[in-house]
Amino acid sequence: MCGILFSNVAIDKKAFRNSLSIMKHRGPTAPLCIYQNENFMLGHNRLSILDLDQRSDQPFFSDDGRYAIIFNGEIYNYKELASAYSIQMRTNSDTELLLKLYIQYGPRMLNWLNGMFSFIVLDVQQKSFFVARDRMGVKPLYYNRNGEEYIFSSEIAPLLPLVHSVSLDQAAIRQYKKMRCFFNNRTIYNEIKEFPPGYYYENGEFIKYWELDYSEKEPPSDEELEYLIRSAVEYRKIADVEIGSYLSGGLDSTIITALAGVEHTWTVGFEDYNEFQWSEIAATRYNTIHHPILFDPDRFLSLARELVLVKKEPLSVPNEVLLYHMTQQASAKNTVILSGEGADELFYGYDRIFRWASSTTDFDIQAFSDLYTYGSEEDLEIVEDALAPFMNLKCPQKIVAAFFQQAHLRGLLKRLDSASMLNSVEARSPFLDYRLIERLAGVDAQYKMRDGVVKAPLKRIFKDIVPAEIVNRKKVGFPVQLERVLSSEKIEGKTTFDKWFNFNLNTLGEIL
Repeated sequence: MCGILFSNVAIDKKAFRNSLSIMKHRGPTAPLCIYQNENFMLGHNRLSILDLDQRSDQPFFSDDGRYAIIFNGEIYNYKELASAYSIQMRTNSDTELLLKLYIQYGPRMLNWLNGMFSFIVLDVQQKSFFVARDRMGVKPLYYNRNGEEYIFSSEIAPLLPLVHSVSLDQAAIRQYKKMRCFFNNRTIYNEIKEFPPGYYYENGEFIKYWELDYSEKEPPSDEELEYLIRSAVEYRKIADVEIGSYLSGGLDSTIITALAGVEHTWTVGFEDYNEFQWSEIAATRYNTIHHPILFDPDRFLSLARELVLVKKEPLSVPNEVLLYHMTQQASAKNTVILSGEGADELFYGYDRIFRWASSTTDFDIQAFSDLYTYGSEEDLEIVEDALAPFMNLKCPQKIVAAFFQQAHLRGLLKRLDSASMLNSVEARSPFLDYRLIERLAGVDAQYKMRDGVVKAPLKRIFKDIVPAEIVNRKKVGFPVQLERVLSSEKIEGKTTFDKWFNFNLNTLGEIL
């Protein structure tokens, strides 16, 4: 897991280095590394997870020196691919495998990767570059474009000094104030876009290499689904550092903890408002060294403000503050953390909106807005814009499933990446294994909510290894008493979420 910075624009090397150092937290285990070839500049911050030797530092060059790669992420099946395609390795690094696969097979190798990634390959001889991002957008990548000149970065903040002049995207602000996130590759800045997941860039074009198929499918057998989940967890245990797990005591994190067999588990909450009881039940069952982290509500706003100022963008969900604080504590023991992101989107854990979607034949944009959005002001135009990529699916259940799995989820992944990487910790999400996502896309809601039971397949398959109290527990969200933590400041807004949005935007305004 790392931070990457790339430019094909003539940039002062000192300015480039300063921007790269802004995200030093993404890779503190090796010196800042920069390679320059004419106008091309490649920068890398390394967080060593696989092959801790400096031979795997980046930029990493091909044996003949023609190609250089900078890579953020993990390729979990890299050893299998090296064997299957007879790749001769001089390191134990997935970085080397990634570069050699690309050199031999070009973009089609993306379909063979099981992992999370954003990477850039420079062909020094041809003066060309190739950029790719993983299917689900687990690993972030942003860019500024001026004609054929590009700057790419793992985070937004390093781009701002290099772009020089930025302006706020008013449509993005409307998205944020209504839906607490940004959609369709927008960021809060007009000049900075998100590189789309499941795409690569080559020869001046953005090309989609992966798309979910939501055509109707038969449900998997319990044996098939259990295998896929166990396999996804096993893959995400591949590391040369110690792995821990978030453990809220909810179904998703408990299943992951049970299957992973980690030593350390982590949860966070306020002294009088937390999930410690449930996480302790699970931790006792699996005999983990459990760490319930207390958070002082009086620290919430100051820490939230600090995160906005560091990230140079607003926070989407308030619990990012607690997630950051918990991971900060976890970093003393674990460099890799397993997380349950993706299960709710995959197994329809947001039961209220999925029950509505599966009970109607006509998609009602107002009904969707009433069930999903957070801001108090009506803005159906911005809701329609966020849903536009999925409306061709016609069926309300499929539209909502695609939106949650490909749009809503990206906001949660940004939260997870930010909260973990600001603490130099890599977060991995087994439920986002593309094999699981592909297998369950198009499977009917009745399978996922059989007899009205939310996440019925997970509860049925893992009932023998998950405590009954947790299997039967009513779902709750990551707890933050927003009204309470915002009460110390006078912030305008009709509702608590309006106040939260305005707090973030006002804080961002302090630095713009």
